[in-house]
Amino acid sequence: MHRIHYAGTSILTGSAIAIALVDYAQALAEVGSSATVDVPTLHDDGTPGRSDILVGPASQLLADAEDSPYDEVADEQLVAHMNAEAQHLRQHGSPSPSIAIARPDEPAAWTDFDL
Repeated sequence: MHRIHYAGTSILTGSAIAIALVDYAQALAEVGSSATVDVPTLHDDGTPGRSDILVGPASQLLADAEDSPYDEVADEQLVAHMNAEAQHLRQHGSPSPSIAIARPDEPAAWTDFDL
């Protein structure tokens, strides 16, 4: 198990999840992007929980290995997703934002705003 320290608090999660999360946070930081990740956790009494963690360029995550009397928290799909996203970010960078373009023959899909 690993304890992730973040923003003055900590959560206990599986080792593979913590390692993938830290790697994903690094990849996001490299491209100046951020994401929110829903992570399975264990409460102090061993009951399952979940935490949403915002990771990005300013994230200061620390993951420490820790002994626990409870079964390892695992989420293979989440780990695979974070690993794939980290690899994609390192290969292709952050996706470009979409820009809507009004065409003369189509009505505008937005309203005018006073800037």
